Amino acid sequence: MITPHIHPLGVSIATVFTVAMSSLLWWMLHPPKAVSFVAAKVRVAVDQIKVILVPTIGTEYSERGIELACRLGQEQHATIQLVNIVEVPLSLPLGAILPEQEEAALNVLQQGKGIVETHNLTSVTRLERARHAAEKLVEIVQKENIELIVLGLFPKLGGVENVIGRTTETLLRRLPCEIIIDAKPPEDSI
Repeated sequence: MITPHIHPLGVSIATVFTVAMSSLLWWMLHPPKAVSFVAAKVRVAVDQIKVILVPTIGTEYSERGIELACRLGQEQHATIQLVNIVEVPLSLPLGAILPEQEEAALNVLQQGKGIVETHNLTSVTRLERARHAAEKLVEIVQKENIELIVLGLFPKLGGVENVIGRTTETLLRRLPCEIIIDAKPPEDSI
């Protein structure tokens, strides 16, 4: 009678085959949870956002808006466009020299760029001049096909009717893109 000789390599191959087949069978019998069409569609829509515009004026709430935009654009490596709009009074020509306002605006944009750089994202900064900031933002969004705008909102005290300022209200009514408003609650309500 001949006794079979068991080779260690054969045992190893049989073990790997058994584990692989068992894993495959387990995977086939436990499919992932079905995702609804609506959820899948929303996920794809958010994943396709490649440019996020953030108006900034250097306040804590506008810097929070930049931070939120960075977090929203992190996964898809979105470009964060930072814009500061110097509002030129109607009593001055649009091309009037406003060195103090422009220097302050450039400093604000530099601070915002620093926030974006901490997230390893690309930032584009721009200083614009206009009579009304909201009108200029609408123009920028329409001209450059901006997909999302993030606004940091100042939490004014007073009624709900006072929370949204003139600029934000104009943007909500006229912008042809998605808008996310980040309103930090007042310090005393935390």
